[in-house]
Amino acid sequence: MPLPSPPNGNLVPPIARPLYAQIKDDLRARILDGRYAPHSRMPSESELCAMFDVSRITVRQALGDLQKEGLVFKLHGKGTFVSKPKAFQDVTSLQGFAEAMSSMGHEIVNQLRGVRFIEADGNVASRLALPEGAKVAEIHRVRFLNREPVSLEVTYVPEALGVRLAAADLIARDIFLIIENDCGVPLGHADVSIDAMLADDEIAAALNVGVGAPVLRIERLTHSADGTPIDYEHLYFRGDAFQYRLRIDRRKATHPKQTQQSKGTKR
Repeated sequence: MPLPSPPNGNLVPPIARPLYAQIKDDLRARILDGRYAPHSRMPSESELCAMFDVSRITVRQALGDLQKEGLVFKLHGKGTFVSKPKAFQDVTSLQGFAEAMSSMGHEIVNQLRGVRFIEADGNVASRLALPEGAKVAEIHRVRFLNREPVSLEVTYVPEALGVRLAAADLIARDIFLIIENDCGVPLGHADVSIDAMLADDEIAAALNVGVGAPVLRIERLTHSADGTPIDYEHLYFRGDAFQYRLRIDRRKATHPKQTQQSKGTKR
């Protein structure tokens, strides 16, 4: 028999999706829209069972998935609490921020702080393989993750590409997707460096942290599929809200003599 929806829930008949997944989605929405605030205590398992008219094991499956996503945490003997989500991005995959975060269920909002055309200084010109003083577009955006500012993004692109980006919807869309879909320029690879720094006045104001707070600084130079550098960025992330992750495989070096021997056995 289909289970009834709670008064304030949005469940659909369980034939569409597993019931625990529907409950997870409902609770996730309540967390992301602020109805369950960060560090607040979630309803107990028995309260959730009554709220959704389901078994305890179904509730535990839903809460377990939310815990895996980093949206809740448990304290022994005290219950389940709402996390301040610390999102992550796989640095081994070339994706825009919204592209990566949306696929994991996070809500992304962009604040466009400005687009201007300037003469490239020596560093920007060198990175983009342009003569010093060439016109480039400088784009400043703040990225909001689940309603909180998480990064300040400063992007430099050649003038012709910048004109196209300035006319696009930089509030709702990733620059990578605009470059590929609107401008018809397929992306190839990016060179990335990561370090830490202390927030200056601009970064502190954009990310709602104190001046001198530690932030993660990402420098990324993205190339088109033909190897042309087209997008140079400085990304400043709040260290308490975001992390980059990568997987590293161990590969043993092959001894030169073994390589020569193996070559000699081929026919």
